[in-house]
Amino acid sequence: MIKLKNIIKKYGEKHIIDNVSLDIPKGEVIAFIGSNGAGKSTLLSIISRTLAKNSGEVYIDDKELSKWDNNELSRKMSILKQSNSLNIRLTVKELVSFGRFPYSKGKLTKEDKKHIDDAIKYMGIEHLQDRYLDELSGGQKQMAFISMIIAQDTEYIFLDEPLNNLDMHHCVKIMKNIKKLAREKGKTIIIVIHDINFVSLYADHIIAMKDGKIVENNKKDEVIKENVLKEIYNMDIQVKNIDGKNICLYYS
Repeated sequence: MIKLKNIIKKYGEKHIIDNVSLDIPKGEVIAFIGSNGAGKSTLLSIISRTLAKNSGEVYIDDKELSKWDNNELSRKMSILKQSNSLNIRLTVKELVSFGRFPYSKGKLTKEDKKHIDDAIKYMGIEHLQDRYLDELSGGQKQMAFISMIIAQDTEYIFLDEPLNNLDMHHCVKIMKNIKKLAREKGKTIIIVIHDINFVSLYADHIIAMKDGKIVENNKKDEVIKENVLKEIYNMDIQVKNIDGKNICLYYS
């Protein structure tokens, strides 16, 4: 389990994360929601040790984050940031092979190659594996990056706004595979996401942030409610049950 104790992150006198304590459940899809600037991506960066905190403690399976060896930690957790830029030209398969670096250090074994092939197959992009990334659409490229994370085979997976600027087809495909990863492989997947309907359909647990604080931390059905969503987003959001699924209407 991931535990946070009294996490503070500030720039100057402004608190971006304001004394946050939190237990993150295992083996589920956990969605971080909230308006822009609420602190979601900052908190994920602190948990994944890609951003320093001002104070507080993060525990990964009862071991404080600073005590983890870098290589050991990269076998425990993986993160896909919002923007992924590369200065070298790679095929999809070459990119996915980077996920095995914590294990192979660049010298791929038979086991590594199996993980790579399985990850590509899991995302259904076998037909793209020999294509170069700069030849792909945004959605295809994101599927390749998520395959790389799957090949890394970590217990905890952090995805920071993985649906940004993607078409509906790739958004749905990615969210279905994220859900499947948690169900079939027992992964704990922590995702920052803005589309509340994808959260309603595919998440198990929701953590809502506002002004650097946790305002909701509960099972999905306890958060996808009109009064709760109004508190989080400061706007009226209707929730309609359609074919047994709660759908949020917020366009009018």
